[in-house]
Amino acid sequence: MSVEISQFFQVFFDEAAELLAEKERLLLGLDPASFDMADIDAIFRVAHSIKGGAATFGLADMTGVTHVLESLLDRLRKGEMTLTLEHIDVFLAAKDVLQMLLAGHRDGAAIDTGEVEALLVQLNGLAAQTGTPAAAPAGAGAAISAPVARMVRITMPGVSTTDFAALSDELGLLGRVSPVAGDIPAVLLETAEACDDIAAVCTFIVDPSLLKIEEVTPAPETAVADFELFDLPAVPLTPPAPVSQSTPPERAAPERHSPPSPGGTESSSIRVSVEKVDQLINLVGELVITQAMIEQRTHGLDPMLHEKLLSGVSQLTRNTRHLQEAVMSIRMMPMDYVFSRFPRMVRDLAAKLGKKVDFATHGAATELDKGLIERIIDPLTHLVRNSVDHGIELPDARMASGKPATGTLTLSAEHRGGHVVIEVSDDGGGLSRARILAKAQQQGLPVSDGMSDSDVWQLIFAPGFSTAEIVTDVSGRGVGMDVVRRNIAALGGQVEIRSVAGKGSTVSIALPLTLAILDGMSVRSGDEVYILPLSYVLESLQPQPQDISDIAGQGQVVRVRGDYLPLVSLKQLFSTADSGEAGPGIAVILEADGQRAALLIDELVGQQQVVVKNLESNYRRVSGVSGATILGDGSVALILDVGALLRGAKAGW
Repeated sequence: MSVEISQFFQVFFDEAAELLAEKERLLLGLDPASFDMADIDAIFRVAHSIKGGAATFGLADMTGVTHVLESLLDRLRKGEMTLTLEHIDVFLAAKDVLQMLLAGHRDGAAIDTGEVEALLVQLNGLAAQTGTPAAAPAGAGAAISAPVARMVRITMPGVSTTDFAALSDELGLLGRVSPVAGDIPAVLLETAEACDDIAAVCTFIVDPSLLKIEEVTPAPETAVADFELFDLPAVPLTPPAPVSQSTPPERAAPERHSPPSPGGTESSSIRVSVEKVDQLINLVGELVITQAMIEQRTHGLDPMLHEKLLSGVSQLTRNTRHLQEAVMSIRMMPMDYVFSRFPRMVRDLAAKLGKKVDFATHGAATELDKGLIERIIDPLTHLVRNSVDHGIELPDARMASGKPATGTLTLSAEHRGGHVVIEVSDDGGGLSRARILAKAQQQGLPVSDGMSDSDVWQLIFAPGFSTAEIVTDVSGRGVGMDVVRRNIAALGGQVEIRSVAGKGSTVSIALPLTLAILDGMSVRSGDEVYILPLSYVLESLQPQPQDISDIAGQGQVVRVRGDYLPLVSLKQLFSTADSGEAGPGIAVILEADGQRAALLIDELVGQQQVVVKNLESNYRRVSGVSGATILGDGSVALILDVGALLRGAKAGW
């Protein structure tokens, strides 16, 4: 049996993680004063599904917790108890414990058994409370606690002999099983379990559209004694045996392992490992490079003599571009994957700090590359904690300034051009220009009273900068903000801050849609071609000799419409061999992290999409270079790290 079921462990782990996230979302939306009973029903189904799946795989600790939780939720949804904030807090704690247990079974993480036992004490404590029944008749609990056993016939077309034997063993956990003779595999089951629970066991292996469950004859009332029935107040603190109340999950994802039903609707999704997706993306990247090579080889052909060949190459180019876009979309994930982590954090932080905070999200369906999404979580977490701790004021302070006692924290995402812009906004007190300038002067940073607000806000990204009088265990406005900007810059993104005193602050993060393919500008310096990410390029111009000046110890600067910008010679930076055909040079104006500089090159080659190859894993880390790509002629071109170039220009290299 273990051999057949073990292949579904990962399915259960994935499903349980999704169910726990859904449970937290539903709980955070509950208001004891006014709530939809459908939400309680949905939370109950989550607990029921996890309990069943855990029992099926012998995870006794998860079965024990979810059994007590499920029974308590059942009393709430039947009106035998009144929902309170204490219920919600304990249910959220149960979610945390179940997540800890899941991580223990899935990843081998440490499990705090004391925390599990403490939770069971809390759950049983709630169960012992009489509550206020909502029009529940006396004795209703006793009436629902004794389901009647009956006989059902389960028909399982297309099941192999091995799977049939395994399913018979599994169904034996629900009652007495008797095989039925015939050409189509079937059994008789005497059980008190619901048909949905029976189906949940079978659909791990059987296509649910082919499964047939029907009640054939009423079972005698005495059969109830054959089944162990729990009454919630009597539930022990130690987890029950995994087979005592086996009700596998309703969402066992059978569609991922079963053929589509004849004439029915096929599954709308499949679960594929990230490694397979990355392999597919790499192969498409190679195809894009090969297509570019073919296209370059055909540029010099006579269109009259090679009309069909050129037409085929043109069609190949279009199809390759469409394939590339389709494959890249597979790695795209909605921002809700990130946003869903924060409602609980905001709720807990606000309660800890004595604040009232409403959390809102916009654009949760906006999609971003999976690699970027996973690496943006930590910077966003820091910004959200800062907003709750130091941005939004205490209720009394807000009311004294004419604001509502409850502050608002908003996370939003939207597409703007070739970027995704993520914003963290709060309606708190805003940044203090005077305090930031005073702190900057104290730390010896170059500041002046005439600095623009945007330049002042950029000061909080200096390493170790903070205006907090007391550094709390939650956050410190500015502490770690240099890490936030550095992490965003490593993703090819930029950070901008807007703030109005007394009105609030907004931190805006602009990220490229994907790390695998980027829009770049090909530039030539000497004999070499380099790629500049197009998102950093502002303009290009040909400077006059009188516009370029030398500054002792600081290198060169170029005058652009009255402003002096650091001038970086790409030829000198990489010691590029001179082709002997260089003209006066072209200055490409670049901007990153609020800084601008000019890059001196020999020639603008053109604009194109390039497939990013990791240089560090294939060679070594090179200063000023973020990756490499293969051009249409088969040569390798380095992709320049604009952020590093600008930081080097500021430091004078």
